[in-house]
Amino acid sequence: MKKETICVQAGWKPKNGEPRVLPIYQSTTYKYESSEEMGKLFALEKEGYFYTRLQNPTNDAVAEKICELEGGVAAMLTSSGQAATYYSVFNICEAGDHVVLSSTVYGGTFNLLTCTMKKMGIDCTVVDPDLSEEELNKAFQANTKCVFAETIANPALVVLDIEKFAHIAHAHQVPLIVDNTFATPIHCNPFEWGADIVTHSTTKYMDGHAMAVGGAIVDSGNFDWAAYPDKFPGLCTPDESYHGVVYTEKFGKKAYIMKATSQLMRDLGSIPSPQNSFLLNVGLETLPLRMERHCYNSQKVAEFLESHEKVAWVNYPGLKSNKYYTLAQKYMPEGTCGVVSFGLKGGRKAAEVMMEHLELTAIVTHVADARTCVLHPASHTHRQMTDEQLVEAGVAPDLIRYSVGIEHIDDILADLETALSFV
Repeated sequence: MKKETICVQAGWKPKNGEPRVLPIYQSTTYKYESSEEMGKLFALEKEGYFYTRLQNPTNDAVAEKICELEGGVAAMLTSSGQAATYYSVFNICEAGDHVVLSSTVYGGTFNLLTCTMKKMGIDCTVVDPDLSEEELNKAFQANTKCVFAETIANPALVVLDIEKFAHIAHAHQVPLIVDNTFATPIHCNPFEWGADIVTHSTTKYMDGHAMAVGGAIVDSGNFDWAAYPDKFPGLCTPDESYHGVVYTEKFGKKAYIMKATSQLMRDLGSIPSPQNSFLLNVGLETLPLRMERHCYNSQKVAEFLESHEKVAWVNYPGLKSNKYYTLAQKYMPEGTCGVVSFGLKGGRKAAEVMMEHLELTAIVTHVADARTCVLHPASHTHRQMTDEQLVEAGVAPDLIRYSVGIEHIDDILADLETALSFV
């Protein structure tokens, strides 16, 4: 099926007499007729539901839809995009291990991997995504377990050369994990270019209405964990906390997601509410339509800003003048995302004045939903970073992150024009 059809039809397949719309299974527990049946579920010898922290029919149906959109073999939902990032890395890393991280990732991801996980004994080397293959190779160590990057960086809007990163990661026998939140599977499928794991903050375009926080992890099934048993013992050796199961032997290509569900979700519990998954599913049904409008509107906004006398610079991969235009055309020929970043000639002060005079556009700590919104990352989402780290992450002090919604483009441009007149 085409992606537009997958968004509407995949995941929930009602049988005769069942609800046409995905139901909300708002239950923590599930009834069985015998202790033996329940025991087989706990031993991972039988598929089924016994506790919503591990699995829930509503959550699983939505995960299946996202999995199909990305072209993976298995997927899981989490309570937030941040949880998805954490689980995706921690599922294969432990104390003493090492991660290679793109410097331009979202500030929360940067802080998680360089600060919080460092306290857990997991080291991290930060690299410029534009480095040559020769330079990137130098970042790897004997204990490196994965590479993490974003398809389109938030908010730097750097477009990742997925093939380059995948090639280097695989040369060092580790998977490439890509956060595909901004591009969405409508505009990019990283698995087609060699990525192994994809994560999402479903809070953004997938939900699309700023109603439900959530995350997702999708496994391509392509990385051969069993080929490197010494590097990935969590997947290739017996899990004593689950009756000695060896995930690669028992679950094959689904080993990575089964471990994340059976072990990490069991112990850490960042499960989404079935109600939130239901809302996410409603958003997914219109994702292709919304992404088309987001990208149309953002292209118009970028072109307007590029020609405005008070604007110092504009960053949008859809502009032919953009540094990443060629990469964007390679990986996302149908469009990139609805986020534009720019700076004003008056610097940070001018940005503050402009933002205060926006009316249609709201100042919120969010991005990528139906409503146009704006943020000053250096003061908000990236506030914990030093000036040096901001520069390294591609976040200039004057950078304005402008998330273009699906309102009429004329109204969006009029609001910008009015606000800029006060600068």
